[in-house]
Amino acid sequence: MTSAGHLLLVCVAGVLAGGVNAIAGGGTLISFPALLALGIPPVAANVTSRVGLVTSYAGGATGYRRELAGQGHRVRVLSVGALVGGVAGAVILLLSPERSFRVVVPYLVLFSCLLLAVQPILTKWLAKRREARSAAPIDHTSPLVHTGVILSSAYASYFGAGVGVLLLAIFAILIEDDIQRLNGLKNVLILVANIVGVVLFAFSGRVDWPIALLLIVTAYGGGLLGSRLARKVRADVLRAVVIVFGVVVAGALFATS
Repeated sequence: MTSAGHLLLVCVAGVLAGGVNAIAGGGTLISFPALLALGIPPVAANVTSRVGLVTSYAGGATGYRRELAGQGHRVRVLSVGALVGGVAGAVILLLSPERSFRVVVPYLVLFSCLLLAVQPILTKWLAKRREARSAAPIDHTSPLVHTGVILSSAYASYFGAGVGVLLLAIFAILIEDDIQRLNGLKNVLILVANIVGVVLFAFSGRVDWPIALLLIVTAYGGGLLGSRLARKVRADVLRAVVIVFGVVVAGALFATS
């Protein structure tokens, strides 16, 4: 593939990943395989993808400014866990041998596909559970909530695909609040985890910066485009396409690992 072909592939992957993140989630399932296709080693491809997609998470956080009103204390308290988890996930990734990461990554892709697949079912179940809830909810300062934030944030900076589904489910089960406010909280904490991961990745020597910078720009543009198309494109159809693509990618990774 020519250099121009490389650039075109990265641009398309960035736009698609940013758009998918804005509409249904799971953009990593597009950007990561694209970088592998360029011949970038798995850990470096994942690190570069994490850096390149950070702008799509920033867009998700800023889009929920209204829902974040009055949650300043909650954001500050839970951001500590997001920082801890983000550092832990990034360090684990950077210390992972290429061979070990190559073995585990197909399972991560399938796990991400599973999270995306159960998202509609989980959303309906959580809505019914909240309507029927009789027991007192657990406060956001509970160790259970902090543990969930730390583990989710570690996964966010380690691989990240589908982490929004995971963290929102934890919040909806443990914290009594409007689901959109919890969604805004989730977006901020994922952004925090990704930013601290990106800072560590930036000094690791594992980032392919020309590709990462191209992803940063195109993913941001894709996120803007996706936010505009969100009302016109059926999220369930897009989610199904991403899941099928992810399963195919996982199969290819299993075959080559």
